[in-house]
Amino acid sequence: MRKIAFSFLMVIFCFTINLHAQKKKPKLIVGIVVDQMRLDYIYRFENKFTDNGFKELIKNGFFGKNTHYNYVPTYTGPGHASIFSGTTPSVHGIIGNDWFVKSLRKEINCVSDSLVSVVGAEGEESSSPVNLLSSNFADELKIGSQGRSKVVGVSIKNRGAILPAGHFPDGAYWFDPNSGNFITSTYYKQKLPEWVKTFNEKQVAKKYMTGKWETLLPITTYTESGPDASPYEANLGMGHTFPYDLTAIRKKDKSYKALSTTPFGNSIIADMALAALSGESLGADSETDLLTISFSSTDYIGHRFGPDSKEIEDCYLRLDLEIAELIDELNKKVGKDEYVIFLTADHAVAHVPQFLIDKRIPAGYIERTPVASILLKTLSEKYGEGEWIFSASNDQLFLNKELIADKEIDLNEFTDEIIKSLLSFKGIKKVFRGEDLNRYEYTNGIAAKLQNGYNTKRSGDLLLVYEPGWFVKSYGKTGTTHGSGYNYDTHVPLLIYGQGIPKGYTSYEKISITDIVPSLCLKYEVNLPNGTTGNAIKELFKK
Repeated sequence: MRKIAFSFLMVIFCFTINLHAQKKKPKLIVGIVVDQMRLDYIYRFENKFTDNGFKELIKNGFFGKNTHYNYVPTYTGPGHASIFSGTTPSVHGIIGNDWFVKSLRKEINCVSDSLVSVVGAEGEESSSPVNLLSSNFADELKIGSQGRSKVVGVSIKNRGAILPAGHFPDGAYWFDPNSGNFITSTYYKQKLPEWVKTFNEKQVAKKYMTGKWETLLPITTYTESGPDASPYEANLGMGHTFPYDLTAIRKKDKSYKALSTTPFGNSIIADMALAALSGESLGADSETDLLTISFSSTDYIGHRFGPDSKEIEDCYLRLDLEIAELIDELNKKVGKDEYVIFLTADHAVAHVPQFLIDKRIPAGYIERTPVASILLKTLSEKYGEGEWIFSASNDQLFLNKELIADKEIDLNEFTDEIIKSLLSFKGIKKVFRGEDLNRYEYTNGIAAKLQNGYNTKRSGDLLLVYEPGWFVKSYGKTGTTHGSGYNYDTHVPLLIYGQGIPKGYTSYEKISITDIVPSLCLKYEVNLPNGTTGNAIKELFKK
């Protein structure tokens, strides 16, 4: 009888210990966004990655191989906002990197704020999260801890630092290409913290823009990418083949703008992130802190050189080293199994259309000027001269409805004429009315993605969808871009690693980008952001 009682007590004891372990919260969560990262970069470059970077996250973490964006447009601003808010632009309101404001009749940046000014550099109007309409993970983390949790965001791009860090972080810092320093705005602080000043005084940007950008490994081993001298690559300013003379580029430009289009733009962000880790004492107490890191150079390099370039391969091999160093520093300063890292991308990217054309794969370019000219000519001939269309921001047309009403023109007839004209152009697949996205509930396909990206008060009246492999020509026949709802733009990696995360687990289930934050909130007992529409990733909760 005593043995039975003892066994029963041991079961209760073990259950209590296990329950306590499950409820243990990480001291620090690190949210990493790799700007413009395709899933296939992990497959292609895996053999050249070290054991301590991406491979460590995969081997001892959760790997969501079938993670997708569930809205259009797939741009940087909406991506960062959606990851950290657990919802889509239809709710959080960040419908693009820039958009046309109907009441002001002008375009604004997604983080522009005329009521704040720059801190740390010369300039007037600066940036804040004022345009973000919902709370996000950072906000709920701070609210739930009564402000004791610390939140810091860093990036080359202002939107990459601001949107993940939420509405009232302890700091958001981004790179000023003119001075080479990290700056913020008066929305956050009236002056830079001492640790940021100390970092800026080291002139890290100057160090990285001295010497040459050469391949990390012998260029002959970069067999996962195309030829170095490729006709599909844009010019960096000093040619488009290795090596790149960074000293000469900076001497010519007199600034640090080119740093972003080298892997060392990621290096300076990694350095700044580690400075924030120490400077803000992140992960040093029992409250869960949040550090958001957005690596932007992958996007700048990807746009100019394309996904098949040796430049993009070298960038990811070097980023692997930055991830390895970050993991090592977190183990030392926060403690192994005391933190969580999640890594994903704000969007992926298309192949260079000319590259596809040369491979006899359907693709192409839409010339913006001829389309606009013919469309306006058509409207003028039928309805008379007038500013019928205010803007074509984000492949959305903003119509002058006041003029249409004043001329007593039937709006449906008017939009029918525009749609008919647009569909006559090769490469334009469909045109959707904004009012239909308000009226009907779409559950799948491109219409559902458009609806998730459509914000009633901010989005346009007509939304264009292009054929696969087609986009508006911006870089001639070199370079590439993103923004569509096709797999090449929506399919991104998801790696989650650390405390309480299944080790070595690969998921092939469909995961939406809006599912990341709900999963973290439920796992670590943080309130869901107020606009959340995503669902928990059930596999993260398996024992």
